[in-house]
Amino acid sequence: MTLIYIAAGEASGDILGARLMAALRRRRPGLAFAGIGGERMAEQGIQSLFPMRELSLMGLLEVLPNLRRLARRMDQAEADVLARRPALLVTIDAPGFTLRLAGRVRPHGIRVLHYVAPQVWAWRPGRVARIAREVDRILALLPFEPPFFAAAGIPVTFVGHPVLESGAGAGDAARFRATHGLGAAEVPVLVMPGSRRSEVARLLGPFGEALRLTEAAMPGLRPVVALAGPVEAAVRAGTAHWPRPPILVRDPGEKYDAFAAAAVGLIKSGTSSLEVAVAGVPHVVGYKLNPITAAIVRRLIKVPYVSLVNLLAERAVVPELLQQACTPEALAAALLRLLRDPDAAAAQRAGFAEVLARLTPPEGLPSEAAAAAVLAMLDEACEANATVV
Repeated sequence: MTLIYIAAGEASGDILGARLMAALRRRRPGLAFAGIGGERMAEQGIQSLFPMRELSLMGLLEVLPNLRRLARRMDQAEADVLARRPALLVTIDAPGFTLRLAGRVRPHGIRVLHYVAPQVWAWRPGRVARIAREVDRILALLPFEPPFFAAAGIPVTFVGHPVLESGAGAGDAARFRATHGLGAAEVPVLVMPGSRRSEVARLLGPFGEALRLTEAAMPGLRPVVALAGPVEAAVRAGTAHWPRPPILVRDPGEKYDAFAAAAVGLIKSGTSSLEVAVAGVPHVVGYKLNPITAAIVRRLIKVPYVSLVNLLAERAVVPELLQQACTPEALAAALLRLLRDPDAAAAQRAGFAEVLARLTPPEGLPSEAAAAAVLAMLDEACEANATVV
């Protein structure tokens, strides 16, 4: 039986891995899977080698205290891959862990496909030469990525962005309001503080205070906070004392109903911004790193925006309030503008439509395009082995 080893390192990668497994099984039911993932990949049958949440770290000062444990997990993952000898290793995002794993096992004859192109085009272009030694192919989510990596000799397939099949735009606002007993005058405000512990620790405070200031100027707002599995407990604890008790949503269907009901959103930078763009939610992006990490990143970053919506639109469709600018006062002012100015909200929605059109793969859904690329690589490997024999 052909074995594919899939290694994901954070919540978004867990979702990608689960969708990829489902799409692969539809095309080739006899495949077997092993690897590292979260609850979504577990639903597809993978028993994770160790808890994926141990890898959900970001920033130098967050990673440094955990280096010894991360090194042990790396050794464990390497040993497991080499013992199983899969036909293909699929590493998903989280390049700090997954590409190191790829670099260790590829010299032993393990073929590697990396899903989600590392954003070295944004801040570490010199890293691409090393990536060329770590992977055999990259599946890119963004349309401008293939030429960048192809120039370094790395085969790349653009498969489209998985946000397009998330269901984020199919929520039911009326159902959400009825489920949570929202009055006609209550205005839901969506809050997405991230899926990493470091993100939640830095963003919940300013986000909560921004909501308090916003409601003081415009009464009737009701915060709705989307929970991510690895940080659910931290978010519950961090929002327990907010002046206005938030509605906490965890189930994807309920989350998308919340998207449909939300008037505006307060969103951490990253894929979350694209997700709410699919749902047409006007929003403000906020983000904070550890100051030392941020100072290093500022010196390295090569792009004008951090929000994927803005990067793809090549203009500031959504406000980005980062680091020192990510203050409760600034966040509240940006939210109030969207709540009070219908033209500002409409301009964002027009920008969203433009961006999402650029993320569509040439054919089919992103997960199906990714599965086709994986199977093509498997078939190439089988043909090569047959030729050698």
